[in-house]
Amino acid sequence: MTEGTQRPLRVGVLGCANIAWRKMLPAMTASPDVAVVAIASRGRERAEQFTARFGGDPVVGYQKLLERDDVEAVYVPLPAGMHGEWALAALAAGKHVLLEKPAVLTRDEAERIVRLATERGLLVQESFMFVHHGQHAAVAKAVADGEIGEVRAFTAEFGIPPLPAGDIRTIPELGGGALNDVGVYPIRAARLFLGDDLTVVGAVLHHDEELGIDVAGSALLRTPGGVTAQLGFGMAHGYRAMYALWGSAGRLELHRTFTPPDSWQPVLRLERQDHVQQRTLPADQQFPNIVAAFVRSVRSGDDSATHGRSLLRQAELLDAVRAAAGRA
Repeated sequence: MTEGTQRPLRVGVLGCANIAWRKMLPAMTASPDVAVVAIASRGRERAEQFTARFGGDPVVGYQKLLERDDVEAVYVPLPAGMHGEWALAALAAGKHVLLEKPAVLTRDEAERIVRLATERGLLVQESFMFVHHGQHAAVAKAVADGEIGEVRAFTAEFGIPPLPAGDIRTIPELGGGALNDVGVYPIRAARLFLGDDLTVVGAVLHHDEELGIDVAGSALLRTPGGVTAQLGFGMAHGYRAMYALWGSAGRLELHRTFTPPDSWQPVLRLERQDHVQQRTLPADQQFPNIVAAFVRSVRSGDDSATHGRSLLRQAELLDAVRAAAGRA
């Protein structure tokens, strides 16, 4: 039985990226609510490699896929610097769009995409899969239940080891760099727990002159009430993915927050004045969860405006971090 007894959402994929191969396409093909009907690449061999595993028709050229009448929605895992062009093309072709993060590189680009989606009555959603993992709801509940008192500060860090030479995430023309690739996660996490009314107080981006990209950075944000968000990120680091909420009566900390394996059982650490408690949370699967959420949003049509606003706000904060770091 598919979502709401409807037929599966017919999805096409623009680009044969690693994240599509490892994570998103396995989640889509496992869902009874999705039918992958076509996968496009610039070359036939790559497209055929993907369709041999995941099904659908191999298509040479992204525009060719968008011209197909049997595609209702597209997933776009192309390099970030290509998202704007192909998101607009997909919307113009009447397709709903799931964009890998970062959805766009600037607010101006976000505005054009959201405006067209609104005009066409289509959904455009940024693929922040981690927000669909159940561990964050558990953290939100603990905070809402007053387990750390009033929130005073939020801290988040995401770092990964150096990437191999030629990796698309190191190519400036394709939107490479630490802020775009990993810095977006702590920013989105700050929005998840502190809301969207955040101001960038200051930022630093460490620029690698040889690569032509930022490879590390940090940013300080604050809410109107003075709650701060200290964010760190980089792509020349030992792996680390965590956040913490520090309150008037205690502190909550969670690790492996952004890229947990499906079998990972998160451990929520709660520190109070007189004791430390550790809670093991259930494992969850964030990629199947975001696939299900995307299908629901397409079918209901209720979340389009919310996703549009979220995409715009994320892009605004990225612009603000660059400006504060002198990289606008």
